[in-house]
Amino acid sequence: MIEVLVVDDDARVARVNAAHVEKVPGFRVAGTAHDAAGALRQVDELPRLDLVLLDQRLPDGTGLAVVREMRRRGHRTDVILVTAAREVSTVQAALRHGVLQYLVKPFAFTGLRARLEAYVELRRTLDGGGEVEQAQVDRMFGALSAPREPLPPKGHSPVTAGLVRRALTEAEGPLSAREVAGRTGVSRQTAQRYLKLMERTGRVRLTLRYGDAGRPEHRYVWAARV
Repeated sequence: MIEVLVVDDDARVARVNAAHVEKVPGFRVAGTAHDAAGALRQVDELPRLDLVLLDQRLPDGTGLAVVREMRRRGHRTDVILVTAAREVSTVQAALRHGVLQYLVKPFAFTGLRARLEAYVELRRTLDGGGEVEQAQVDRMFGALSAPREPLPPKGHSPVTAGLVRRALTEAEGPLSAREVAGRTGVSRQTAQRYLKLMERTGRVRLTLRYGDAGRPEHRYVWAARV
């Protein structure tokens, strides 16, 4: 099992991220923390720790400051920065400090799962030891690259899919197919078709709203918001 420490200043977000980690076979949450001091304390005290999912903006410091202190104390634990911070300077500093990946919030569970699964493959390759050829080196350095957004199946437009995605990610809450149609300019039937596709691929979650009478209304929310 790969032991993971989840660090986020928001306790609710930390619980959600921890639940996501536990869904991926081979991973177990060893602990959670909500500030820099707590993260460093657990890094020091946990009997074994392989990976830290680390927020950048913490109430008593930054995630990168935590990474620097971890290295100063001799900890070689791998780090994936999970944060809403988008500044190029922060990304550059993360690279210089040996952060394996930089996952920008909000993100879907599928994005985190893909990186964790890639991390397993990377560890398996590194644990094998020996020598490698250039092609293997290239695969190792690209192992945790962000997966490409899957192309829509035949008969679906990437442009329309992007419009539906934008409508959901910018919404403050779940939207109905009619509301998505109104925000994107496509027909209600087209919006419904794309929403069902995104639900099947795990990028969208379906919720139900019950009125006073009749069938419940189907409403959709981008997976990162669940």
